[in-house]
Amino acid sequence: MIALLAALVFSASSTQAAGDPVLEAGAVLDRMHAAASHADSDAYFDLFTPDARFIGTDASERWSLAQFRAYATPYFSQGKGWTYHPHDRVATLAPGDCRCIVWFDELLNNDAYGLTRGSGVLRLTDDGWKIEQYVLSFTVPNDKAKSVVGLIAEGPAD
Repeated sequence: MIALLAALVFSASSTQAAGDPVLEAGAVLDRMHAAASHADSDAYFDLFTPDARFIGTDASERWSLAQFRAYATPYFSQGKGWTYHPHDRVATLAPGDCRCIVWFDELLNNDAYGLTRGSGVLRLTDDGWKIEQYVLSFTVPNDKAKSVVGLIAEGPAD
């Protein structure tokens, strides 16, 4: 029943998005979040370009698609995904005649991390809109920034 409902939602959002590059790109992001939440590796990684990058919250996390797949596959194969609920997405079609690049940022709610931010770029390919780069970051309120930076400067906890 849940799978049927999800299929109907994706079908409706795809129909509404047809012809509008910003809406089409947003539908790809929605499918990415849904696939991650369901630990659907094939659906998830199919939404990225072959040369995509995923940039995580740790400074060491600048992964090619192959590296990110290697990181995520053990989790996905155990049915463990991650759930981020996007909201307040802002997407912009890049100027130019090709109408083939959309950049975006979105706020995300996550049970473990609270409010986070995703941002990146999608590119129109022969196979439709694909994610070229996705950046996941923590949001830090300005009044907490010095404390957070101080904790980071202390180095890793033992």
